[in-house]
Amino acid sequence: ILVRDDAMPLAHVAIAVEGVGSSNPDVVPLLIASTLIGNWDRSYGGGANHSSRLAQISVENNLGYSFQSFNTCYSDTGLWGIYLVCDGMSIEDMLHFAQGEWMRLCTSVTESEVTRAKNVLKTQLIAQLDGTTPTCADIGRQILSYGRRISLAEWNARIDVRID
Repeated sequence: ILVRDDAMPLAHVAIAVEGVGSSNPDVVPLLIASTLIGNWDRSYGGGANHSSRLAQISVENNLGYSFQSFNTCYSDTGLWGIYLVCDGMSIEDMLHFAQGEWMRLCTSVTESEVTRAKNVLKTQLIAQLDGTTPTCADIGRQILSYGRRISLAEWNARIDVRID
């Protein structure tokens, strides 16, 4: 625990494990895994009908206010994890279910879930290029990370590779 303040109404928690660098071929499977965990906020419509199992669990058990899975890559390493917001009495439960979903990624994710996550990831890659400013930021990030710009067609090909 970096900072703990029991007077605050909500806990903001981030937990992560070491990921891979931006040039590692495992970056795409980790992006897909992060998309499988997904993100959720209480203000989203749909309640327990969200595609993320962690969102369903959060709604059914009234555990949290929001969560966001992330995969942050640097030149030679990365962070793969989750950021969540919940009340102070729900921290252990939220972490338990989040880590349970991480374990489920290793044991029992269905092919249809992976296909859905791949499609969502492709959509996110396109949506983040909405305008000249985000497009320029993406070009700069890719030049710094990969030494070149990776086209959407190449990203789609990388995402569509079968992972066994």
